[in-house]
Amino acid sequence: MTQLGHSGIDVFPLALGGNTFGWTSDEATSHRVLDAFTAGGGNFIDTADGYSAFVPGNSGGESEAIIASWLAARKNRDSVVIGTKVSTHPQFKGLAPANVAAALDASLKRLGTDYVDVYYAHFDDPKTPLAETAEAFNTQLKAGKIRAVGLSNYTGARITEWLQVCRREGFELPAVVQPHYNLVARRPYEREIAPVLVEAGIGSVPYLALASGFLVGSYRKIGLSSKVKPYLSVVGGLLTGKHRTKKQEFGRGPREILASRYFSAAGLAVVDAVEQIASARGVDMAAVAIAWLRGRPEVTAPLASARTVEQLPALLAGAELVLTAAETAVLDEVSARVG
Repeated sequence: MTQLGHSGIDVFPLALGGNTFGWTSDEATSHRVLDAFTAGGGNFIDTADGYSAFVPGNSGGESEAIIASWLAARKNRDSVVIGTKVSTHPQFKGLAPANVAAALDASLKRLGTDYVDVYYAHFDDPKTPLAETAEAFNTQLKAGKIRAVGLSNYTGARITEWLQVCRREGFELPAVVQPHYNLVARRPYEREIAPVLVEAGIGSVPYLALASGFLVGSYRKIGLSSKVKPYLSVVGGLLTGKHRTKKQEFGRGPREILASRYFSAAGLAVVDAVEQIASARGVDMAAVAIAWLRGRPEVTAPLASARTVEQLPALLAGAELVLTAAETAVLDEVSARVG
């Protein structure tokens, strides 16, 4: 186990993403994944109130509800660490104080618990003064409804501003940040965010650890046609542009949309390096990508999802694998050329 920032909360060095629950994994499959994760030593489960409102027929909160039914069946609430997020549920958009309070109460009800371990601001809300949002989170912390404050998808400048507000007003500092960071998405995080986290003792739980499957070779032979126009990914609200290659189109599912941003000659070189190291060590490529993230000094627990139980062993192996200095240097060098 490792400590989550300065929170005093001990977590397994890999967080399980619950974004697939109620989306690509039905309730029974999700329960099996959760069982296998905890049997493998895991205890850190990530979700959001907006998962999975982006799926036709869903309304948001499906992931939390599935986790709740699992907790009720296993009676293990106190042995797991649950993080959820606010700002993307269709009924609770943004980070106005009243919305934060109402969304948290709704999440607690769906999860069947009276507290969450980590409560994240899922996306920055420029329409609400940051000082008001920070106070709203601190109020919930003092009320005992959350154990730690987290920030997701915040820039380094906005994290710094949140810290300044907390120090000025005497609020508890955020304990964890959830950024987009992996072997093919390094520069913004390492330049703008990581230094802030190190200085403040904040833990990092990077999402898209496997780059939506790109780093395990899922899309090595698939490109994006020059005829595909930019369009908005419903997952994360991220805009993806036109990627020109000479190969066929990516699929247009949410994961394929997200993975398309990584497709380049430099990105494929990273995939090749990951594969070579994985082959030499006798492990899956996912384990290597996760192990590289774990080697960063401020990273507490990379975040990865599993649609099925069969995908879990490779992820769990990444929580134990330690790369050599030479392996790390190879990955550092080749991934530095991306973007």
